[in-house]
Amino acid sequence: MQRTVSVVAPLGFRLQAQPLVQGRPLSCVQDVLRRTPLYDFHLAHGGKMVAFAGWSLPVQYQDSHVVSHLHTRRHCSLFDVSHMLQTKIFGCDRVKLMESMVVGDIAELRPNQGILSLFTNEAGGILDDLIVTNTSEGHLYVVSNAGCWDKDLALMQDKVKEFQNRGSDVGLEVVDNALLALQGPTAARVLQAGVTDDLRKLPFMTSAVMEVFGVSGCRVTRCGYTGEDGVEISVPAAGAVHLATALLKNPEVKLAGLAARDSLRLEAGLCLYGNDIDEQTTPVEGSLSWTLGKRRRTAMDFPGAKIIVPQLKGEVQKRRVGLICEGAPMRAHSPILSTEGTVIGTVTSGCPSPSLKKNVAMGYVPSKYSRPGTQLLVEVRRKQQTTVVSKMPFVPTNYYTLK
Repeated sequence: MQRTVSVVAPLGFRLQAQPLVQGRPLSCVQDVLRRTPLYDFHLAHGGKMVAFAGWSLPVQYQDSHVVSHLHTRRHCSLFDVSHMLQTKIFGCDRVKLMESMVVGDIAELRPNQGILSLFTNEAGGILDDLIVTNTSEGHLYVVSNAGCWDKDLALMQDKVKEFQNRGSDVGLEVVDNALLALQGPTAARVLQAGVTDDLRKLPFMTSAVMEVFGVSGCRVTRCGYTGEDGVEISVPAAGAVHLATALLKNPEVKLAGLAARDSLRLEAGLCLYGNDIDEQTTPVEGSLSWTLGKRRRTAMDFPGAKIIVPQLKGEVQKRRVGLICEGAPMRAHSPILSTEGTVIGTVTSGCPSPSLKKNVAMGYVPSKYSRPGTQLLVEVRRKQQTTVVSKMPFVPTNYYTLK
């Protein structure tokens, strides 16, 4: 009988090591995990592969996690995020279909504009976070988390069948593309050399289909998971290695893995689903009220609206907050205490911040303790140390917007 060993990586989230059989690693474990089109490319470039959400992905390369993190902040890095679920929702009723599942105002999106939204359940809990883009090609392009792949796909497929049974014109297609994220202050300059479109006209959360370094049919979206300017490129799988190789020819670009991606998103105050938000967390508790479309709030026509909307004006029992401390780094599951020593909450994500040279974390505390500047205690390695509630993002974001 197999047992899977879980290890806590230096970045703070839980990675899976190889399964053991009678105390010995299974040499075929990588065959069990899904591989992106860049799997061999990662190995050839020294990628240290780990199991993440059922996929074999690089946690880092030859550079240390901190070097990779800082390179992204100062230059740009290339991340393979092909494990994300990419789908197309099409048909005349595609907007109604999507709005029956998410909290955002999809109908108001301009052509090729995207929005971060949330799948919610009738209890107000968050099923997943996702990006929905209203493409000019007549479909919605949706990117959601690999860890929720089966759940999200089943949700969307079931809703499509429900709408079709009512006579609505909707359909769904899984996009079998690779997904590359080029992130950092020089990302646009690097990419501009390989496209004819003027990237100055592509602001944050907008998207366009273009040829990229000779690979046609790429969807370039100005977004990312680092807090920096950058793009995510949905590229036909057959062209993924060619595109990655072309980007790496620029000395500004280095490969980066899961370790840097996690610390970068934490500095940017961005949630990791399953850690910082889940089905027991509402958007208001998760400090994500801004994802609720104004029209949707008024209409109260999204899943869980009867629970979520009243929370906007009332009190909630807990809120997601940022925390900063010095000393030992805070990690997920570290208890948060009042200054009197009473346990009041839990850290959900935490790591040393390479940019700030301090320890940063997210966690949940009762609303009365959520004001920035509030002093609390956190228990790390059975020792209590002072922490301070902080505004997020911890590091200023550098998203590209049109002035």
